[in-house]
Parts: sequence; structure tokens; C-alpha cells
Amino acid sequence: MSAPKIVVVAGPTATGKTRLGILLAQALDGEIVSADSMQVYRRMDVGTAKATPEERAAARHHMLDVAEPWENYSVSRYVEEASACCGDILSRGKLPIVVGGTGLYIDSLLAGRDFAGRSEGDESLRAALSARWDAEGGEALLEELRSFDPERAAKLHPSDKRRIVRAIEIYRLTGETISAHDARTQALPPRYEGLRIHLNFRSRAALYARIDARVDAMAENGLFEEVAALLDGGVPPDCTAMQAIGYKEAAAALRGELSRAAAIELIKQSSRRYAKRQLTWFSRTKDALEILWDGAPDFEEALRVSTEFLARRGLS
Repeated sequence: MSAPKIVVVAGPTATGKTRLGILLAQALDGEIVSADSMQVYRRMDVGTAKATPEERAAARHHMLDVAEPWENYSVSRYVEEASACCGDILSRGKLPIVVGGTGLYIDSLLAGRDFAGRSEGDESLRAALSARWDAEGGEALLEELRSFDPERAAKLHPSDKRRIVRAIEIYRLTGETISAHDARTQALPPRYEGLRIHLNFRSRAALYARIDARVDAMAENGLFEEVAALLDGGVPPDCTAMQAIGYKEAAAALRGELSRAAAIELIKQSSRRYAKRQLTWFSRTKDALEILWDGAPDFEEALRVSTEFLARRGLS
């Protein structure tokens, strides 16, 4: 039995993924499943460029606002929850359209990777292993890892505390090494056949200009006020969500550590660097439809090209 087909609209930040996703959802009787590691958090709207109420009214969206900002949201939780959304959409005879720029989330969802036994872990065991790492040093724990998972140990540096502790923790909890787990899950057939559409600008300078303009718009539309409200509401400044691009710089400005203008420039710089990493990730996919904007995005033409591509791949 072949894997169900779903559409993926991906690419670096500020390339028009949300707009094209909505147009495809309207044209193909689809619903959007967000694949953005920051848009899962509630009350983090401006800095994540989350779909607006008007955009959500134009097409049904899933996987937005599913976690509190202080939670450590994981790829395993995303796969579990987004898979449930896709399954529900398919069961109703509609088309899931995965839209976002978090490549790990997208690839893990399509693969249907089994994170059973790995998602939550055991906090007390992790704390104990972490204390041992602090007391005995990374090399001692790496040697322990090497005794039962030499393949993973060979990939880690003694200073990589988090991954060493996690590898030992998982083995203690499940009796299976991370190496064995990954080999087993990678051998499984994919859960979904992803029909991928990747957006980008033909000119890197044009992409960066688009990113800079988006950051300016975020600042004008209340980014600093959004961050202040989160902090005033008790969100810890050192939690994962608050380390996101845009949020940590705005928080620093609110603390008086730098000016708002300097924070905006740092956000632009970090966003451009992130876009480069996204481009590297998505370049690994060889069977995607590449839509390269020459200037202002032409969404009407993009919709035409995309629907023709999808029809060739078996979607009508």
C-alpha cells in the first residue's frame, strides 16, 4: 500500500509560504498543517510571522498555538500531533498541506519517525546523569556510552553534555541504543509521500532585503510589546521559546542592554543567517518543484505552476 500523498510548501523565512499555502488549500480543498518550531507557541504571533486571523479564516490551519511558551516543545511531540492532524484531514477527504520552514519537523513528519520512549525521558535520571557529567567529566560518560553504543560515541565530543546524557538516558530507559533505534526507523517506509514545493528568491540580495523588510514590519507591528507582555506574564526569559530569533534580542533591548535599533539590526542579521541554514537544509531535497521569485512574488503564476506540478504527481 502506497503512502498517502500530502503537499509540502517549504523554504527560507519571508518567501511567501503562508500565502501560497492558503491559495493551494483553497484550490485543492486542503487544510494547512504548520511546520514551524516557533509558531506552536501561544501568544507568540508577531515575532513568528504567524498566520493572521484573516489568513486563518481563508483556510483552516492546524499546529498553531498548541503549546505554552515555557514548554520545551520537541520534534517528537510535533510528529505525534501533526500526524494526527494529517490523518484527520485525510479521513475527511481533504488534502493536508504542510507549510513551514523547520526542515527537521517536515522531514520527520514525512518519515513518520518513531520516537517512542524518547520523547519525554525521565527527569530524575537525566538530572543524575547530568550531575555525574559535571563531577566526573565528559570523557568518563562518553566511555560509558562507548561500552554499549560505540557508533554514537564516535560521533560525539566529550564536551557535548546534552547528547551524551541523552544517549545514556535513552538506553537506560528503553534498552535500545540511539544508533539501533535510528537504523530501525530509517529502514521503515515513509508515512507520507511529500509532494514538495520550495520557495526562494533567485537573488540572495532580494531574499535578504525581503527579510529586512519583514523585521522592520514586525517592529512596527508590536514585536517589542509582544515580548514585554510575555515577560510580564511570567514567561521565563531563559526558556527555549524566548531564545528564538527576535525574542531574545527584543528582551535584551527591554532590559536596557542595547537600543531598539541595535536589536532590530541583530534580528535582521540572525534572520539572514537562519535563512542560509534553511537553504542548506532544503537543498538536500532533489525532487521538489523550485519556485524562484525574480522580484515581488507572483502568487497567481506560482499557483498555476504548483497545481500543474501536483497534477503530474498524481493530485487533481
